[in-house]
Amino acid sequence: MNRDHWPLSRRRLLSQAVLLPAGALPLSNALAQFRVEVTGVGMTQIPFSAAGFRGNAQVGQDMAAIVRADLERSGQFRFVDPLPGQLDETSRPDLAPWRARTTDALLTGSVTRLADGRHDVRFRLWDVVKARDLGGLSYPVTTQDLRLAAHRIADYVYEALTGEKGVFATRIAYVSKAGSQHILWVADADGENARAALTSPEPIISPSWAPGGSQLAYVSFESRKPVIYTHDVATGRRRLLANFRGSNSAPSWSPDGSQLAATLSISGNAQIYVMSANGSEPRRLTQSGSIDTEPVFSADGSSLFFVSDRGGSPQIYRMGAQGGNPQRLTFTGNYNISPSPSPDGRWLAYISRVGGAFRLHVMELASGNATALTSTSGDESPSFSPNSRLIIYATRENGQEALMTTTVDGRIKTRLAGARGDIREPQWGPFAR
Repeated sequence: MNRDHWPLSRRRLLSQAVLLPAGALPLSNALAQFRVEVTGVGMTQIPFSAAGFRGNAQVGQDMAAIVRADLERSGQFRFVDPLPGQLDETSRPDLAPWRARTTDALLTGSVTRLADGRHDVRFRLWDVVKARDLGGLSYPVTTQDLRLAAHRIADYVYEALTGEKGVFATRIAYVSKAGSQHILWVADADGENARAALTSPEPIISPSWAPGGSQLAYVSFESRKPVIYTHDVATGRRRLLANFRGSNSAPSWSPDGSQLAATLSISGNAQIYVMSANGSEPRRLTQSGSIDTEPVFSADGSSLFFVSDRGGSPQIYRMGAQGGNPQRLTFTGNYNISPSPSPDGRWLAYISRVGGAFRLHVMELASGNATALTSTSGDESPSFSPNSRLIIYATRENGQEALMTTTVDGRIKTRLAGARGDIREPQWGPFAR
């Protein structure tokens, strides 16, 4: 293996940039939507039902179906077919028949067109077991934001029934290649409503969300070498952050958004540096003669995970955020890359080569115990959901690149399959601020 190319060897290169004019164009709608397939059975699932929303036929989006798909994808819910009859958020349903169907929770709602052309999406959630009203809300939204309203309803249901924050209204970023074009996409967490942030005939790799989700950092090869940009998702404005001598790659934001860690080869070999998000002279953190790459901050900002071949093969290490003596974390196998710590600090997802197959693994950091979550052979780029319950990753199935999500225990997997082109480099965005 050529050591000079190792840091990018698993980052399958995708393009050079024909760019959106800075500040001129918003994200454009994707031509192809995603198909969602959920497989597997979780240990304990909450049985819930959702009646069709009154007035739903007029909007072309099945609100109850979107909520259902979100909740099932989490692995913590099981759908119960609704009883016949019309219900909305104003109804006071007889819950006894729903209880008889072993339903724990019932969602009702409506969609009403407003005079200004928007739609008023209303819902109410019922605890069927305790015959209790769990509240509801109203979302006045444009037609374009109907799916977002459904995701917010799913978040409400998820939090009301589990006590944890839902992630369905968050976003993902990923990169695709179709022909000679390479595109950085931003999409809903279920893969729908994808919009192009950047189109390029040269590679785009390593997208990384800033805290709050307003910006992405990524690596572009438009200058015939890897350089790092930051990109405002709403406006399309972008700024060159790192174009130092040699390679500039693998950006990762600090939890407070003030810094980025990156892999730079200013000194000749790839090392870990940090720099201000506003642009500043980078400060070197690792001092090895080996290749150190793929830095990522821990959720509390106190440490950095990274990959190094200082022990003879690529392995994952952890060191203090100011540098210091790295601690090796992976010992099974001779090729472990792409560290992704969970926001709750409990888990580390990564890719391990097992018998020639690249597979998603998760490690419990407290014990060091690691488990393979997949049986596929081309997994890459894992990224945790902001509530630490799901992992998104890219893989190869039936000769096609695909995005997948999995629960941390590996029991529920969801396939988000693009209609065409290769799909890779996914990153799950944070909760919006």
